[in-house]
Amino acid sequence: MHIDLSGRVVLVTGATGDLGRVMVRTLAACGADVGIHYHRNVDMAEELRREVAALGRRACTVKADVSEQAGVLAMRDRLRADLGDPDILVNNAVIQYRWTRILEQDPADYEGQYRSSVLHSVLMAQAFVPAMIAKRWGRVIGISTECVMQNHPTQSAYVAGKRGMDGVLRCLAREVGEHQVTVNQVAPGWMISDRDRSAHSEVQAGYTASVPLQRRGVDQDIANAVAFLASDLAGFISGAWLPVCGGNVMPSI
Repeated sequence: MHIDLSGRVVLVTGATGDLGRVMVRTLAACGADVGIHYHRNVDMAEELRREVAALGRRACTVKADVSEQAGVLAMRDRLRADLGDPDILVNNAVIQYRWTRILEQDPADYEGQYRSSVLHSVLMAQAFVPAMIAKRWGRVIGISTECVMQNHPTQSAYVAGKRGMDGVLRCLAREVGEHQVTVNQVAPGWMISDRDRSAHSEVQAGYTASVPLQRRGVDQDIANAVAFLASDLAGFISGAWLPVCGGNVMPSI
């Protein structure tokens, strides 16, 4: 048994980020053609495009603001012309900002998280899910976070945005399920990425002390979960919120 995405077209938003770039490489290695979305990092987007092409898969890069309808629609038209309508969406992009306590947090940060989490999910669904419905096959995968179950100080804007995204995607799962389109979320913990490897900051003893597996996961763990949910192996999974955090948070039943 293996994950085979041959013949599928994937769009990854925030593809040049620490987690996004590993998702792109992994999905291409599974056989998918990949749309590589970026907002500013064109150099990394082009590097990823070359890597995907070297694997024998088609790829294109596309710049867009995923919190604006015009940008998302332009991205849809570009992907349709270059690769065809995506079968799989990975909504990974999110605005970065300075974390601080609620009493000091700039209200604009809450608006930014709303736009890049909630509106991002809505606009992507409106632009790309109709083609999935027409094909009676599709995957929507949102990247959430363990933070939504932790609610630690300074996390409020991020948690608010991702909790709003959770509501949108759970409703979407019910609305499009009859068309054989699944909608799921992957919730990373504090993963080791290229940023940590460059800074030699992989060890975070204070964090891992609370993790049952007593270690941090790596970016590849998130990409593996995304590839599974994108595949036919997960064809009867929808509405799930999958924590990939070594047991640091555990949804209750």
